[in-house]
Amino acid sequence: MQHRQELHELLAHAGLTVVEDVCPGSLFPPEAGWRIARGIAAPDGAAREALDAAWWRRLCDADGEFLVAVLGHRTGGNDSWWTRVRYAGSGVPELTGDPGFVALSPDGQVLLAEVSGAYGSRVTALDRLPERLEEAAAAAGRETEVERAEVWAAVPGRRAWPLHWAEGIGSNPAATDELLIRLLDVEAGFLYSCDRPAVLDAAVAHPDPQVRSRPADTFRPKLTSDQWVRLVRAEPSPGRRVHWAEHACVWGVELPEDLYDDLLAGPSRAQAAELPGLPAHHFPGLAADADPRVRAAACARWEDLAAPLRARLLADTDDAVRTAALLAHHNGVPMPREVFAALPAPLRALEQCRLSPDLEAELVRDGDTEVRRALAANPRLSAHSVAALAEDPYDDVRSAVALRPDLDEEQRAAVRHDFDPTSMSRTLLWVEVLHGDDEAMRRLAVSSHPLIRRSVARARRLPPDVVERLARDEDRAVRLFLAESCDDAPAGMLLDVWRWWDGSFTHPDRPRSHPNFPRTGLLRYAGDPGGRMRRLALDDPESTPADVARLARDPEVEARRRAAEDTRLSPADAVRLLNDPAAHVRGIAMRNPRLPARVLAELLHERDTACTAVTNPAIPVSVLHRILAVASAAVAARR
Repeated sequence: MQHRQELHELLAHAGLTVVEDVCPGSLFPPEAGWRIARGIAAPDGAAREALDAAWWRRLCDADGEFLVAVLGHRTGGNDSWWTRVRYAGSGVPELTGDPGFVALSPDGQVLLAEVSGAYGSRVTALDRLPERLEEAAAAAGRETEVERAEVWAAVPGRRAWPLHWAEGIGSNPAATDELLIRLLDVEAGFLYSCDRPAVLDAAVAHPDPQVRSRPADTFRPKLTSDQWVRLVRAEPSPGRRVHWAEHACVWGVELPEDLYDDLLAGPSRAQAAELPGLPAHHFPGLAADADPRVRAAACARWEDLAAPLRARLLADTDDAVRTAALLAHHNGVPMPREVFAALPAPLRALEQCRLSPDLEAELVRDGDTEVRRALAANPRLSAHSVAALAEDPYDDVRSAVALRPDLDEEQRAAVRHDFDPTSMSRTLLWVEVLHGDDEAMRRLAVSSHPLIRRSVARARRLPPDVVERLARDEDRAVRLFLAESCDDAPAGMLLDVWRWWDGSFTHPDRPRSHPNFPRTGLLRYAGDPGGRMRRLALDDPESTPADVARLARDPEVEARRRAAEDTRLSPADAVRLLNDPAAHVRGIAMRNPRLPARVLAELLHERDTACTAVTNPAIPVSVLHRILAVASAAVAARR
């Protein structure tokens, strides 16, 4: 807000009246204007020594209005919004000099700009802007092999942005394992998405603990079981060592017994005692440990403890240990009223313990809403109490009952409950456990409850009849989950889901990357009314560079975005898409390997584009090594 106010004050001082702030939308974007003003892919003759009044008159429409962006005033971020202004004067607005500006006529035909650079002020004046940009893109696209070689031989040879290079170079698909291993000493952020075994091996063996932890501290770690174990062993902090052991167990890693021995022998023994894969032979010692936190943790494996140890824990002098033992004991033995009344916090007992019949009946009848809601999910509740809670006056209670695994589908359908189909849903654990049971999947796939059907759809493999049923489900989230998770999802349904969904954070490429997604016959969508469907035409093996060129000029952003990532894109179209109104289309075009070397090298040396440009796989590996050397020196100088 402060930047906006300062911008408006600056414009008023220049003799301009602010009309409105304008998101670029379908307009030529300020970002492209700044780039041309600095000489990147700019048409010949764009640079001038000064701007006279005649140019300003050509810039304004009949009402004296034009669009302007001022350097350093980040309305919308990255100086990326236009401000529509009106000029009533007859001379030149006082915009020249610092900090720099770029201005566009409302019809997009005239561009004026002034920016300061390493060699002084650069003034730009262009009319017939779209036509001149087409000419400049065509000229850039005629780059020869010799010219490309000359460009790369000079990189980096002038003002650079090495810190931005360090941030982006790890995302370049052309980077070799050797280069990425060198990068670990400079910037390890790329490890969040890295899946290269040799690089991950080097990361988990790196002397810097922050580097070692990066590949594990991510949404979907790509570490092997062996790498997880080496990560845990290499961690010097006992607490962090147990922390990573916990993570490894979550991802299904079986830790070796000697590692458990090591973790239990350390100062974080209490935390290690809670590890789910702990071998049973450790529990007698844990149950008799001097630390009450360790004894309490041992109660989680109640069935692995002999009767004398259980009795000892039930009579423990520590309240927390005794409570943990009581909760574990009463998972099988009904809990009487006096024990329940003495619990410092009864919620866990309500959720998991077997209660005495009189106590259970009393709580179901007289307990408050929170008590009944907790009871409704208790797997050890009697059938009579479940039936009573299924008629509860509160919907939250009935909704919890409706998701119980012990109901048959007739009983479940009889429970009145509300379900918001737009709410975020998680896979029910009890359904997930049954994913390998075909008969259970058949039974649950016809459940009246959408959340249960959604949970079935998350199975990786399903019988054909279940897939067919879920692919026609009235709840589109069921169809979406089937497209994201099930390898058996049918092609027709995947194509239907594609019409309204193109990936999530957890499944970024589905449904288009699904192995059953149609790969042929997609050219028939080249003339589809929807841009999302038109973009599929380029996935057809019979599509041609001409189809790519057509989509590069498509009126819809999604179609242009697909063309921007296609390696058959012409160099000229790659340059032209750098000026696209949509920021993500411009970003993808910067990564396209068909971008001419001269233009790409210019982008590498611009602050706002260096991080993206360095990810372009057309940059020779030898150049990437030189770039990394410069970045490494810059990072070392800041430390």
